[in-house]
Amino acid sequence: MEEQPKKKKLGFNIIKNDPTDGHGGFGVGALSLDNISPVFVCPEDGEAFVDIGAMHARSAVERGIKFLPNREDAPEGKLYWLVWVTIDRRAEGPYYAGVTACEMTVNREARRGYKSLPEHVNKMDKSMKRSIMVDHMDEKSKHLLRDFLKSHNEELWERSSDELKAGLE
Repeated sequence: MEEQPKKKKLGFNIIKNDPTDGHGGFGVGALSLDNISPVFVCPEDGEAFVDIGAMHARSAVERGIKFLPNREDAPEGKLYWLVWVTIDRRAEGPYYAGVTACEMTVNREARRGYKSLPEHVNKMDKSMKRSIMVDHMDEKSKHLLRDFLKSHNEELWERSSDELKAGLE
């Protein structure tokens, strides 16, 4: 009988079932990462895209960059917004429930960048808790994000809150 190769274990538990379904066991009250996606918005390049690697700070944008907590230590960086998008379901169907944006800059030539890790973690948490936090984004980035969310799935966009739609207008 052949020996099966060991499966690579995940570094944390992702709870796929509803943690509030009444069983009262492990995971009750925990948040699921199943329905959250990291979307990058780059106003300079005029693009928005999903990169799941950002869940562990290993996106194409972040790879090879030493991030520093002070903007002044990483000058002349290209602006990116890392937007945490959470999808939830209601009676009418799924919708964009939580959308929170974090600023980061990347100077590829110097291999340095700025980001506030605590802000990124807090904004991810806020998105999972269904918050909308996009007011601090520049107008071009808001429009890129709006167009991306609409083109990704028009129905999700239509069912989303007026707060999100107004925030990205």
